[in-house]
Amino acid sequence: MFFIAIIAGAINAIAGGGGLIAFPALIIAGIPAISANATNTAAMWVGTAASTFAYRREMSLGKREFLYLTTASICGGIFGSYLLLHTSPSNFANLIPYLMLTATVLFAFGKKFNAWLQSRFQIPLWLAIMIQLAISIYGGYFGGGAGILMLAILEIMGVKTIHNMNAIKSWLATSLNAFALLHFIFAGIVVWFPAILMAIGALIGGYGSAFFARQVNSEWVRRFIIGIGIMMTSYFFVK
Repeated sequence: MFFIAIIAGAINAIAGGGGLIAFPALIIAGIPAISANATNTAAMWVGTAASTFAYRREMSLGKREFLYLTTASICGGIFGSYLLLHTSPSNFANLIPYLMLTATVLFAFGKKFNAWLQSRFQIPLWLAIMIQLAISIYGGYFGGGAGILMLAILEIMGVKTIHNMNAIKSWLATSLNAFALLHFIFAGIVVWFPAILMAIGALIGGYGSAFFARQVNSEWVRRFIIGIGIMMTSYFFVK
């Protein structure tokens, strides 16, 4: 799990989608599904928080928009984690193949989806807030692919540069996962030993990928993650 987290941290830094590798690893290691989801949130949160700090100078958004989107993210994270904690383990286990499939599809077609939305829509702030709330509920419940949806919303809100979008997305993801994680901690479902190991691994991978990010074609990494996502989704459907 430690070495998987290094790979996931590096993938998150280069192309995103590390959770599609980290979460199944926890399941395969024998951790119950709901605890695996909470543990993955704890481990990967460290990486998103570090990304937020790294992108702090690119954080540029109107104060009103920033406040409303952050509030929506926090409320969604709390409600999504509440839903997870009130889902029976057997029902959540049955949902895993569909959640993995959703995350894989979002990752595979996220760029095209973003471009299609941007070319056709200019949404008002109130609608962006409601959509961000819905995304954050999904993020608090499971989270795979939530970042891609956030980027889509920011694009059609008129945020122009990818660095600016990534900075805001990292902050929103960190906010919603922080409150979801607090919920999981109080419920006592985080398995701390693998969570700490994987958090360290994700930090090492994220930091160490700085060199490889300049050498590796990110599209190859995306295809690798999509392949892993398809295999893991198929595995969980068969299982």
